[in-house]
Amino acid sequence: MRTDEAVETERGLVYGPSGKRLDVHRPAGATGPWPTVLLWHGIGPDERDVLEPLARAAAARGLLVLVPDWRSDAADGGRSQLLESLAFAGKEAGGLGGDGESCVLAGWSAGAPAALGVALRPQGADGPRPSAVVGVAGRYDLPARTTGTAVLADLAAGLAPDVPVRLVHGADDTVVDARHSRDLAAALRSAGLPVTLQEPGTDHAGVIMTAFDPATNRCRPTTAEHAVRAGHLVAEALAAGVPAAG
Repeated sequence: MRTDEAVETERGLVYGPSGKRLDVHRPAGATGPWPTVLLWHGIGPDERDVLEPLARAAAARGLLVLVPDWRSDAADGGRSQLLESLAFAGKEAGGLGGDGESCVLAGWSAGAPAALGVALRPQGADGPRPSAVVGVAGRYDLPARTTGTAVLADLAAGLAPDVPVRLVHGADDTVVDARHSRDLAAALRSAGLPVTLQEPGTDHAGVIMTAFDPATNRCRPTTAEHAVRAGHLVAEALAAGVPAAG
């Protein structure tokens, strides 16, 4: 376990039958229960470490943040692993200091439509009821990993999330154009559903406080001002998804 003055991190907990692992980030030296956030990484297999800077920034705001590995190259596209991690959040978050009754469900890149898919089709998931969904730099016109259907298609068919949706997308994203989040925000607003969209001046990696390293084909933590600013904006969106007390 790693601890600093604000956040402690517990790594490598097995979360389900697949044997995949997750990391837990929570406030150091404080007593829960803290609101729970389940945060899914993107299409790169087993990249929970990529989200650590963002997860720790969120945990410093008084949240229990669970970040699981999952594999997009699995036979089912990662669906069973994603849903296993959701079930784990419901069953085990309480024992880790969090709220096991509800959670903020969030994802970056391919993890974003996966999270929205659960809100649109909750009958296919076993886990806590999301209090909000946060989509970060996602694309919503392709099949979500959790449901096999596109978020925009589900909305057009009359399905609707019953929780607020918060979207953050880097205005300078050249991997997944910000128009994808704008299209989703417009569709939600047209249906009279609550949504916010923020577009900080950063790119696909920067929005989670990282920079892409072509030598390793992986995102690495960065202290670049635009990325730190954007990452804290996402952390605030995660905290804002927590239901008000009482």
